Amino acid sequence: MTFFLAALLIAAMLAVVFVLIKGLVNMAQTTTKDLEGEGPSDRALRSNKLMQQRILLQGVAIAIIALLLLILSAKS
Repeated sequence: MTFFLAALLIAAMLAVVFVLIKGLVNMAQTTTKDLEGEGPSDRALRSNKLMQQRILLQGVAIAIIALLLLILSAKS
């Protein structure tokens, strides 16, 4: 069980890094047209979605860490 949770934690952390890099690339490709247009641009909306995904994945990773710590403290 501990090995499964550790593998799941690594997968969650890699997913966080992947979404973070996608968000940085998206932000780096922002043009002045995106910044000066009326209302939110498609790029701004995508940036917001990526940030929401990253926060969700970070929450999942923290929950897995808490579960791992709970299991490991119960064993000792």
